[in-house]
Amino acid sequence: MKSKGLFFSALVLTLIIHGWVIGQTDISEKEKVSRVVHNSIGWALDKDLDLLYGCFVQDSSFFIFHPDSAGTIIGFESFKNLAERVFMNDAFKATGYEIRDLKTQISRSGTTAWFSCNLDDFGEWNGQPSAWINARWTGVLEKIGGKWLIAQMHFSFPIDRN
Repeated sequence: MKSKGLFFSALVLTLIIHGWVIGQTDISEKEKVSRVVHNSIGWALDKDLDLLYGCFVQDSSFFIFHPDSAGTIIGFESFKNLAERVFMNDAFKATGYEIRDLKTQISRSGTTAWFSCNLDDFGEWNGQPSAWINARWTGVLEKIGGKWLIAQMHFSFPIDRN
């Protein structure tokens, strides 16, 4: 009888530890996804192209929908050209950003993640302030070689905003 109690206690302890480790892994992966999301915007404060490029899938499958149809980006090379032409231009200066209500989810397979949030993104062009206020931002990430990379993003503004 004593051995059954000991076995049961060991089994319960094993399940608790196993559940804790799985929970910690999930939290850790969500934190990694969150870090990539933040880096994909925050890079601009220091114009750190290595940080920027390290956030994205670097092939023709990369895709961004911007609020205007002219801003649609298909493929990493198109994105890279935009970043170097616009964001690295001396006329552009990032001045801050805020991500609110960031929600992340990891797929059951652990190889895909998605996020949603509201974004305020502040900058200047030739000293004139510019901003996206309360932009809705969603995206999909893929885990490639152990690293989370954004494969697709979509930005929009609510039509009923003030």
